[in-house]
Amino acid sequence: MSGLAGLWRAQPDWEDERLRYCMRSMIHALHHRGPRAHALWCDSAAGVALAHCRERDGLAQPLASADGRYLLSLDGALYAREALHRELVALDAVDAQAGDAELMLAAIVRWGLRRALSRCDGAFALSLWDRQERQLWLARDRVGERPLYYGWIDGDFAYGSELKALHRHPGFDAPVDRDALSLLLRYDYIPAPFSIHRGVFKLAPGSVLRMNAPALRAGAGAHRPAHDTQAYWCARQRMTEAVELRGEIGADEAVDQLEILLQQAVSARMRAPCAVGAFLSGGTDSSLVTAMMQAQSSTPVDSYAIGFDDDRHDESDWARAVARALGTRHTEHRVGGREALEAIDRLPQVWCEPFADSSQVPTLIASELVARRTPVALTGDGGDELFFGHSAYCRAVRNARWNERVPAPLRRLAPQRGGGAAERARLGGFGALWAELRAQTVEDHYLQRVSRWRDPAAAVPGAREPATAFFDPQAYLPVGDAADRVQFLDFRMDLPNGILTKIDRAGSACGLETRSPLLDRSVIEFAWSLPTALKHHRGEQKYVLKRLLERYLPHKLIYRPKTGFGAPVARWLRGPLREWAEGLLDESRLRREGHFDPRAIRAVWTGFQAGERKWHTHLWNVLMFQAWLERHRFAAEPMPAALALETVEPVAPARVRIGALESAAG
Repeated sequence: MSGLAGLWRAQPDWEDERLRYCMRSMIHALHHRGPRAHALWCDSAAGVALAHCRERDGLAQPLASADGRYLLSLDGALYAREALHRELVALDAVDAQAGDAELMLAAIVRWGLRRALSRCDGAFALSLWDRQERQLWLARDRVGERPLYYGWIDGDFAYGSELKALHRHPGFDAPVDRDALSLLLRYDYIPAPFSIHRGVFKLAPGSVLRMNAPALRAGAGAHRPAHDTQAYWCARQRMTEAVELRGEIGADEAVDQLEILLQQAVSARMRAPCAVGAFLSGGTDSSLVTAMMQAQSSTPVDSYAIGFDDDRHDESDWARAVARALGTRHTEHRVGGREALEAIDRLPQVWCEPFADSSQVPTLIASELVARRTPVALTGDGGDELFFGHSAYCRAVRNARWNERVPAPLRRLAPQRGGGAAERARLGGFGALWAELRAQTVEDHYLQRVSRWRDPAAAVPGAREPATAFFDPQAYLPVGDAADRVQFLDFRMDLPNGILTKIDRAGSACGLETRSPLLDRSVIEFAWSLPTALKHHRGEQKYVLKRLLERYLPHKLIYRPKTGFGAPVARWLRGPLREWAEGLLDESRLRREGHFDPRAIRAVWTGFQAGERKWHTHLWNVLMFQAWLERHRFAAEPMPAALALETVEPVAPARVRIGALESAAG
């Protein structure tokens, strides 16, 4: 694990020590991502400071190129790096022991940033300061496994792996963005490029941002993320090409090819200077990854699972059976109510902006369990989005097909809106029916499946819900069938902003680096090349993955109902969390804070307590915002005096050393 932060002052009028102190404070906020060592580079005349923290031994970053032009900070890892390494060694650009940051920097010097990124596969975020051109570049991996925030604070441009770093800037006072808050109510997350703060953004996966002096001075008001960032890898273009080039392929051939690709992806992610564990829920994706890890290991792989005292949310029995069949060294932890509730208290600190996927609770507890034994673990993330694993896909495709049979005049009779938010809560299922009847495309139908609040802006006074990929037909996949199109939306939206945000924050909070073999570029593009019939076959979802898993596990452990990795939130809110929730949703408090319409929120809370509907999904995102707001008052937290005083000079190879890197022990 590692983290990065940086600052570029529009008016470079801070003395050197003040600039360094600010940067030390910003990187210290990311201490959990890299507690072993902190390092920074500073040019007070230019008003630029860059910092990096890391978990493992290695060269201090930011890393300088041999000619002194570039300074690179890298958070993350490169996979399948052998060919790139051999080529750069042959060019005498790096030596045989070069690490990932050295490889990336050498590739940038040799080919330029965009070409270097196109040749690298991995999970990373990076910053690159060009001293010659006085430009700052930010970039993020293709899928969005590692985060990167940026924005303007009191005229300065700042960035960091998490919002926590930006909060440490002494001038930080960015207000809550009501428009972004409406996105949280709809999706349970705030999708890139938006963030919970006005003037602060998230870099989109697979993209690059170039910041120069004019853009710095123009500020957040002039920044247009869709225009000012450039894609070095476009998921829409790549999936379109893969679908258009689809050929005839049988199930056996598809399974053979997938096995080779996934074996390579697992092998690349198992390479680490430490033991590598596996999250094992007992479902298809985690079982397949664990099986391939065990097949490539001469000793038992460490697998980890947690269970709940609620059968509807517990898969630990299945995980135990899979571990026994594979021969892993299995650790199981059963989560009691008290432990789960204690974890909820930590959620606003772990997630640096409001986040409301309730499976964040078991994910955090599982990450803490794994981190006690190993600093690296593999996950099964990506299997659902690539191989048609969500039941919501089936419902959206089915409803779209049914809706085509409803006469258009009848569909037009459906009311456009169900009144205010409180009224929509009262309408319940009828509101959902009207929404389905109004839907024109399969994307519209899938939006109904993923929306918590179907008109979230009505619950947030003054908000105008920003358009996302769901509302922009130009962003839809232009080819393929309905199944392809909903999977593409999830790849763009829920995977990077929901699933990967959840596992990155949960893992980094306890010093755990997570890696996802199913999100290897070769696996992604192969999955897109497969016809839907190999993913959804005679009612069986993730068909090709399950056929592959048959080579490792008995049939009865593969073909079974899916439970999901959730938490019994509804039971908690009616029981041990009721008093906590009532305090956060107090009508006078909501009115005083002014972020929500108190009548709308109280109507849903009252209806939930009366058992009218499963409103806990609507309430959880409101509660997560309220808890986050209570925790983050945006006052600069004091930095330990010892950290501000400890400075040492690191030792770095001559080819990458420039000036003086300042390092603060973590």
